[in-house]
Amino acid sequence: MTTPVLVPPRDAVVHDVRRALEEDIGSGDVTADLLPEQALGRARVITREAAILCGRDWFEECFRQLDPGVRFEWFAADGERVTAGALLCRIEGRARALVTAERSALNFLQTLSATATTTATYVDAARGTRTAILDTRKTLPGLRLAQKYAVRVGGGRNHRIGLYDAVLIKENHIAAAGSIHAAVTRARTLHPGVLVETEVENFAELREALAAGVDRIMLDEFELHELSQAVAEVAGRVPLEVSGSVSLERVRAIAETGVDFISVGALTKHVRALDLSMRVELVGTAP
Repeated sequence: MTTPVLVPPRDAVVHDVRRALEEDIGSGDVTADLLPEQALGRARVITREAAILCGRDWFEECFRQLDPGVRFEWFAADGERVTAGALLCRIEGRARALVTAERSALNFLQTLSATATTTATYVDAARGTRTAILDTRKTLPGLRLAQKYAVRVGGGRNHRIGLYDAVLIKENHIAAAGSIHAAVTRARTLHPGVLVETEVENFAELREALAAGVDRIMLDEFELHELSQAVAEVAGRVPLEVSGSVSLERVRAIAETGVDFISVGALTKHVRALDLSMRVELVGTAP
């Protein structure tokens, strides 16, 4: 039995959608004005390519903010694999709302489905190893929680959500603090109870990070043989994460070195939107 993937709080979905609709509609949809005000419509959404579906809550909210009475019939749930040509859903509601919300709704569905699909590809590549695939903060501006959700739908795991929920010490922080040990000590003092991770670029820094008592170590730009050596040297005392130059072609080999995590910026920043189509037809007039 799989554990349900929690959707971001409803107010976050509502906020994302409100901002998207305001951006698109502005002072009003002057094209939708061509339709009779009381016209009712029916729409069908299909996918032109195989994917992992994701983003139903955002998609529905786009229409509901314009027509609270809109109705949906879904043929796939978030996290399900859909095939090219598959009918994803039917929608019924006021025709003006359907055509006005269409672009924003599809933008959410195609972007989040693409994120989930890309993630699933990396997860599949590492399947059978002990390594989990992580996202990064390289998300589309304003869609952090939405894309982090899509990564979970695709079988990946979330790294820190933002700058507030984990300490990640990188080379500039180390230089400013004077050493890894000094940076870790100050982080523990300022933020007790918060996960502390440090990036290392060589084995001397790896040993310093171990001695400092960090919670996780990020191995940046290590070669494959160096990753295997690091795993052997750390011997499970601290989880190891790999970052930098991670491609789909390399992810299996990296996972087979025995590291705990691989963080992949491409999950959220290199996605290509899913190809979706929505067609609307008029079916009558509201009383």
